Amino acid sequence: MPITALALNCTLKADEGAPSSTDAMIAVLADALAKHDVAITETIRIAAHDVKPGVTSDEGDGDAWPAIRKKILGADILILGGPIWMGQIGSVAKRVLERMDAFISETDDSGRMPSYGKVAVAAIVGNEDGAHFSSAQIFQSLNDVGFTIPAVAACYWVGEAMGSTDFKDLEATPEKVLETAAMVAGNAAHLAMLLKQSPYPG
Repeated sequence: MPITALALNCTLKADEGAPSSTDAMIAVLADALAKHDVAITETIRIAAHDVKPGVTSDEGDGDAWPAIRKKILGADILILGGPIWMGQIGSVAKRVLERMDAFISETDDSGRMPSYGKVAVAAIVGNEDGAHFSSAQIFQSLNDVGFTIPAVAACYWVGEAMGSTDFKDLEATPEKVLETAAMVAGNAAHLAMLLKQSPYPG
C-alpha cells in the first residue's frame, strides 16, 4: 500500500515564485520521507489561494478551501509548514487550522472525523524563539480535528534571535535538522502504514 504526503506551505508570501524558508524545510522532510518510499504529491502555498476565513468546509463563492481540503484528505500524511511570527505560528497556518474545525461535525456513522487515520507532522522555521510553542499550537489543533501525531513530529530550525539569516539562506542544512527530519519521516511513515492497514474503530 503506497503512502502519500501533502505539504501545506503557510508562508506569509503569496507569490509562489518568492523563495520561502518553509519550502526549504519541507524539502528536507521530502528527502527524508522518500527514503521510506513516501512521495509528497504536492506542496500548496496557501497564501497564493483565496482561502476564506471561517470554520466550515465551504465558505461560498470563490473559496479555494474545498479543493485543498479534498487533497488533504486524499493523502496519508499532512505536512503543515509555516514560519514563526511574534513567537507563534503565523496567521496563514492558523487559518488552515480554523478551516479544519469543520471536521468535528463531519463524522461518519462510527463517529470518526474525515481526518481519522491521517498522520500530521510540522515543518517550522524562524529567526526567533517559538518553535516549541508553535508545534504545541499545531499539534493540539490537529489532534482536536482527528489527525494522529507521531512521536517526534516536528522538524524545525530557529536562527539567532533578532538575526537576519533565514533557513533558506544557509549554506548547508544543519546535521541536527537532518537527524530530526529522518526521525520525523520514519515515525510518520510507520504510523501512516499501520493506520492504513488497521483503521481506528471509532
